[in-house]
Amino acid sequence: MNMRFARRMEKIRASETREILKITERPEVISFAGGLPAPEMFPVEEMKQVAVRVLEEEGKKALQYATTEGFVPLREKIAERLNSKFKTCLETENILITNGSQQGLDFSGKVFLDEEDVVLCESPTYLAAINAFKAYMPRFVEVPSDENGMIIEELEQRIKEYDKVKLIYVIPDFQNPSGVSWSMERRVKFMELVTKYEIPVLEDNPYGELRFEGDMLPALKSMDEKGLVILLGTFSKTFCPGLRIGWVAAEKEILAKYILVKQGADLHSSTFDQRIIAKYMEDYDLDENVEKIKRVYKVRRDLMLQTMKEEFPGGIRYTYPQGGLFTWVVLPETINAREVLAKCLDNNVAFVPGGAFFPNGEHENTFRMNYSNMDEDRIVEGIKRLAEVLREFV
Repeated sequence: MNMRFARRMEKIRASETREILKITERPEVISFAGGLPAPEMFPVEEMKQVAVRVLEEEGKKALQYATTEGFVPLREKIAERLNSKFKTCLETENILITNGSQQGLDFSGKVFLDEEDVVLCESPTYLAAINAFKAYMPRFVEVPSDENGMIIEELEQRIKEYDKVKLIYVIPDFQNPSGVSWSMERRVKFMELVTKYEIPVLEDNPYGELRFEGDMLPALKSMDEKGLVILLGTFSKTFCPGLRIGWVAAEKEILAKYILVKQGADLHSSTFDQRIIAKYMEDYDLDENVEKIKRVYKVRRDLMLQTMKEEFPGGIRYTYPQGGLFTWVVLPETINAREVLAKCLDNNVAFVPGGAFFPNGEHENTFRMNYSNMDEDRIVEGIKRLAEVLREFV
């Protein structure tokens, strides 16, 4: 066909994780690839009752069009939850409901980015955020990170070096893919710097409630003196990802731009799903459900890391996450994780190669491992299969 597509399509690639997940749908494959919650933790029976009650009590409203901003009682509950857990000072008017936090990422690109604008991000960073921003054809500038988060001196150097910095994208809590959580000192210094230079910050926080160890730390948004931080969140990791309900939390002037973009994209998120979540939070204890999830994930994290310690050959490093869904593996520089994956798939075990998490390429000696989705027996067996392949390379 003689068809001319927009230039932005040249930048967009299929999600590496999604492509691997097509392979791992085979039941014989032990998959550490996707960031999938444990399906046995979904409150299926409670949701049946909630759905019936929503239809019986407010069915005509639940099945009707609604406002773009979202269902007010749900927005109220989200603001209250963020204020309680992450020390923010948000009101209902600061919350926009989205179709998962992924839509918030896409809208952020549409709101902030012109072609050749600079996005500063952690190195590595979230693959789906890279893909969402690429449609708006920015330049990605990676900022080195360590076990405490983004290195502030490196960040300031890049702010001074590039004159078209439009946005800083960060995941301070149990970062995807590394599992690293920023220290309190690093958070404070980061906010001092962005306040000084007045650069918008996109704080992505899908995992913050899933802390297994230590105290929950305040969000960057809680230290935001100039309204620079846009906070993204979702129910996908703490409740039910299939509902596709997330949110953008921002100052009203910024949120107005997101609302305009959402009106042009889909008018509003599912009225029914929003009311189901709000009703669930009225009738049941979401915190209790999150605590159950955390207990299961902690056991699986501990088991994965212990088995890796016992089975992996020497010369391989990996992170010790205090929460979230992922650990990050670094191989000797001579080993390509994509080649390792090819052999692992022959043994019916999978992970995500790390090169895709670096927007400017390289670092092919890394990969991401998820511990939330496989049960304990499969975690042990999968790590043993992976270790067997790694021994061939090391």
